Amino acid sequence: MRNVFLLMAAAALLASCSDRPLRGAADPSPDGKTYLAIMDDNGGACGPIKVDGQVWTHKIGEPAAIEPGKHSIECGTGMTFDIPSGTVFKFDYWGP
Repeated sequence: MRNVFLLMAAAALLASCSDRPLRGAADPSPDGKTYLAIMDDNGGACGPIKVDGQVWTHKIGEPAAIEPGKHSIECGTGMTFDIPSGTVFKFDYWGP
């Protein structure tokens, strides 16, 4: 039983060691500008997606120019996340 626990703990530790941002993936943009692409609509039944308090008018997966730094997103739940400068940030995780 102890070995099972140690194996599970090691697996959890390895899974948590990632350079990927919690809320998505940030890839270098081809032109050095900063973009946000919302890849997931949180189930689709939460009303309009809002970024920084404004309705997001772009399609799911469509990158749109945005300033780097801290932003808020809402759709059924709300949270903040950081977008690194010069990246295409693909937001895909609404969880805790």
